Amino acid sequence: MKYPIYRFTIVFSLLILSVSCGSSKKAIPQIKPRTDNITLTSTSTDVTFKTGAENFESYLPLLKDKRVGIVTNQTGILSKEKHLVDFLIEQNVNLQKIYAPEHGFRGTADAGELIIDGKDTKTNLPIISLYGNNKKPKPEQLEGIDILVFDLQDVGARFYTYISSLHYVMEACAENNISLLVLDRPNPNGTIIDGPILEKEHKSFVGMHEIPVLHGMTIGEYAKMINGEKWLNPSTSSGQALQCDLKVAPCLNYSHDMKYSLPVKPSPNLPNDQSINLYASLCFFEGTNVSLGRGTEKQFQIYGSPFLPESEFDFSFTPQPNFGAKDPVHNGKLCFGEDLTEIRKVNRLELKWLLKAYENTSDKTVFFNDFFTKLAGTKKLREQIEAGMTEKEIRKTWQEGLEQFKEVRKKYLIYE
Repeated sequence: MKYPIYRFTIVFSLLILSVSCGSSKKAIPQIKPRTDNITLTSTSTDVTFKTGAENFESYLPLLKDKRVGIVTNQTGILSKEKHLVDFLIEQNVNLQKIYAPEHGFRGTADAGELIIDGKDTKTNLPIISLYGNNKKPKPEQLEGIDILVFDLQDVGARFYTYISSLHYVMEACAENNISLLVLDRPNPNGTIIDGPILEKEHKSFVGMHEIPVLHGMTIGEYAKMINGEKWLNPSTSSGQALQCDLKVAPCLNYSHDMKYSLPVKPSPNLPNDQSINLYASLCFFEGTNVSLGRGTEKQFQIYGSPFLPESEFDFSFTPQPNFGAKDPVHNGKLCFGEDLTEIRKVNRLELKWLLKAYENTSDKTVFFNDFFTKLAGTKKLREQIEAGMTEKEIRKTWQEGLEQFKEVRKKYLIYE
């Protein structure tokens, strides 16, 4: 009689112990990226989140005994105290050159400001600008480079120009037989796929590919799409589309729906999570006579104009030159509009603020400028707004294109 009681006591004790241990700390799921011939694998058993740059065991072997160039800026970090450039030098990687996108290597220049070549005072490495008239690295600028490392923090919007820089870097690498290693980072808007599809006749540096405004991909996944869809320009000799020798160091333990707060500003006028979330929706105001807060401390979180009536808008601000906006729209003029700093996070491309501003502008003939079509990637959106279509009616016209894009997107996803 004692043996069954003793056995029951042990089993019951083990059950209680397992329940108490399980409730003390919730296990972090090990989210492994899908493998292919482009995505690097990692043997790490760590279940904490890591960016591609922090997943260094997967990519450092590729850099051994190579002459390395790096495309990066202030977002290329392993921590707030450690920049990737400094880390690679510590690892005895033979870094030769730094290539800087819009806003420069340290990320301090205005949007659209001319960036000139220079030298990094800390490492003494030459810095080559990939903005202005030199968006694509020239063959002579790639001399002495065996492999390029690309590490920039994207925000998931078609007109955020880091993915345009990615395109030109991939094209230059393909033309010059240089390998490219993309260190992946999360898309802070990674669950949102929305907006009109760009039409190829409206391609520009703020929209190079036939994708929606919000694409829902990491920059590593997007690089795979550029390559796989053969979007690089055809070779002049063969007439066939180029493909880049591409590898992607993935994030570890990441999924698209994971909340991610950027540790540093990706550019001067995206100061916080709210601005990054609203960026795609409010950036359309760049193509109008409405300010989106440049020259204030609430960039991409407010909008307003001297042409909007105070009777309809109880919020006001006056843009002034500041860090990231030397001559902001409506500089020194009182603007009336809305403050969106406290609204809930949006989960789609919102048109309601654009429509409201248009409806309340008395002289609608001066509301839009030519840049609006480049941002929208189509003439249709402006025509729809001017025709008085509702947001629901406009959004319905996007659906077929969005469904087609989602099917293409599936082929290049690294994460769930």
